[in-house]
Amino acid sequence: MRDQEPEHPADGTERRLTTRETADLLGVKPETVYAYVSRGQLGSRRAPGGRGSTFDADEVRALARRNRRDGAAPGAAATGQELTVRTRLTLIESDRYYYRGVDAVELAARHSYEEVAEWLWTGRLLTGAAFSAPEPSVAVARRAVDALPAHAGPADRLRVAAIAAAVADPLRFDLSEDAVLGTARVLIPSLVAALPPVPPVPPDGDDGAPIAHRLWSRLSGHEADEPSLRALDTALCLLADHDLAASTLAVRVAASARAHAYAAVSAGLGVIEGPLHGAAGGLAHRMLLEVLDQGSAAPVVAAELRAGRRVPGLGHRLYPGEDPRARALFRLLEDIPRAAPALAAARDVQATAARHTPLHANVDLALAVLTASSGMAPTAAETIFAVARTAGWIAHALEEYGERPLRMRPSGLYCGPRPPRPLPE
Repeated sequence: MRDQEPEHPADGTERRLTTRETADLLGVKPETVYAYVSRGQLGSRRAPGGRGSTFDADEVRALARRNRRDGAAPGAAATGQELTVRTRLTLIESDRYYYRGVDAVELAARHSYEEVAEWLWTGRLLTGAAFSAPEPSVAVARRAVDALPAHAGPADRLRVAAIAAAVADPLRFDLSEDAVLGTARVLIPSLVAALPPVPPVPPDGDDGAPIAHRLWSRLSGHEADEPSLRALDTALCLLADHDLAASTLAVRVAASARAHAYAAVSAGLGVIEGPLHGAAGGLAHRMLLEVLDQGSAAPVVAAELRAGRRVPGLGHRLYPGEDPRARALFRLLEDIPRAAPALAAARDVQATAARHTPLHANVDLALAVLTASSGMAPTAAETIFAVARTAGWIAHALEEYGERPLRMRPSGLYCGPRPPRPLPE
């Protein structure tokens, strides 16, 4: 591969690369450069006059370095062996993560969930942001959720609520940025309002309260004291986005096909129902209750390992060290007296498991301490996760609406019998 540096214009800015220069830097054919573009791994811009495309030199060099580091053959990622998506939303590196370049933990410590959501959507910090939903949208979502069987799970309820709210919105097919932002500000409170409250039933008219306050009454019968509400609001902020998790990728695929925002969120809700994604907090919740019941983590951890399962709430593939979300939540939970037993149980689990594998607590374990100590059901962690992540899903849908339609279409690598074959008898 020839390392060719672009020339610099007189104003000191680096000029963009032509397709040929980009192909030379990557060591591929020009056709492969456009395959990178179609896979979302490289951005392009029409050259002045509309002839050909130009490419950002820094982005091209970063892709070349990534290919060399991964040991990939030239063009391997462009042929569907690896899918990467350019995003300006969340960066995860060195055991920290950032929303639009701002430390997400610091943002959550100073701002509400609504404000963090607006930051993800627009890149602007709207102080005092509040979400409300029109009564017709809430009413139809509540009726749909109330018709579900009692054993329906959180993802079932939220998915049905999203579909019902969509049907009540005749403007849902408008994918302009302003329209999607309007949908987002209505959809999140509609999802929360559609969930059945936990007795004692809160009085009507809580539509002006923050999302965390409204959600608390749908998850816990305990009085909503300020430290607990702060912990819940912070959890919503910390979980709002986390790069391209499985559910977020599903949302972007739906948005790539130009599904409206309600449908894109429904796609994400369908994925979090899997036990390897949104249900992880519930598994950790049940484990903590068992530790509290037995008085020690040792037999509980032993049973998990004997069954061939991972210990819930420990380790994260993106954080070799400590999960910053867990650290932030644990810090807040230490200020809630009734959380002390569950906190001690979580620390016992981590210390016991460390004898086998030195793993740090992840956000699922911290979320389990919050839900278990607040009298919430084990499924509450999944509800919190889903409501929180809706903000990030909308942000990713907005990004995807600005990309070429149907670009999320990898090619299958056929490995079946070669044709032609005779018709089956």
